[in-house]
Amino acid sequence: MNPASYGAVFAGGLFLGMLLLLETGRRIGRRRLALDPEGAREGLVVVEGAVFSLLGLLLAFTFSRAATRFDDRRHLIVEEANNIGTAWLRIDLLPALAQPALRELFRQYLDSRLEMYRRLPDVAAAKAERARSLKLQGEIWSYAVAACRDSGSQSAHMLLLSALNPMFDITTTRSEAMRIHPPPIIFAMIGVLSLSAALLAGYGMAGGKSRSWSHTLGFAFVMALTVYVIVDIEYPRFGLIRVDDADRVLEELMESMK
Repeated sequence: MNPASYGAVFAGGLFLGMLLLLETGRRIGRRRLALDPEGAREGLVVVEGAVFSLLGLLLAFTFSRAATRFDDRRHLIVEEANNIGTAWLRIDLLPALAQPALRELFRQYLDSRLEMYRRLPDVAAAKAERARSLKLQGEIWSYAVAACRDSGSQSAHMLLLSALNPMFDITTTRSEAMRIHPPPIIFAMIGVLSLSAALLAGYGMAGGKSRSWSHTLGFAFVMALTVYVIVDIEYPRFGLIRVDDADRVLEELMESMK
């Protein structure tokens, strides 16, 4: 099961749990009102305010950080395209006979980088493609070093080899960016606070003569949907919200290399 599926299960479980606790809170509230109509809601406003404020703050912070990481991952794709494009142009510094083989390695490397992310959410296949990319990095570096040495050009050494380092380093940066997520305890806190808020909300609705299904379902659905969207943004290669459109810059670069 991929992370997006876990997010859907978490959101679905939260939705059902909130419905259950809304009804539980309502029944507890009605029982308290029957026993003590005057004191049943004593201090409830303070507790509700504290729990809902903390829940809102946690959701806002988590959503904001998830959106920031989403944008960062898109920017890293553009940065990788720029790095590969710069190194590609600097192949011109090599002797003409040495260029075709290195350019072919670049094409294979870029194709491998694109294929790695296309294969997600199949993690095993993506890891296999990443291994191929790393192997191609070694081949590109070895060939470029040998070609620069044979050319005897100082500018080729300085410019081409220095361009390869960022081109390789960005792959590690992108891989690590995919692994950066909030600690699981954050999502656990969101779940606990959401369920607590549902219990308090149900208690607060106990004064009505009949259940307000629109409020009950609406509250649970909005909360579950918010949590699902946060998880989906955190894993933009697995769910509905994706960064695949940003890969177009790499695809366009591949077209320019043909």
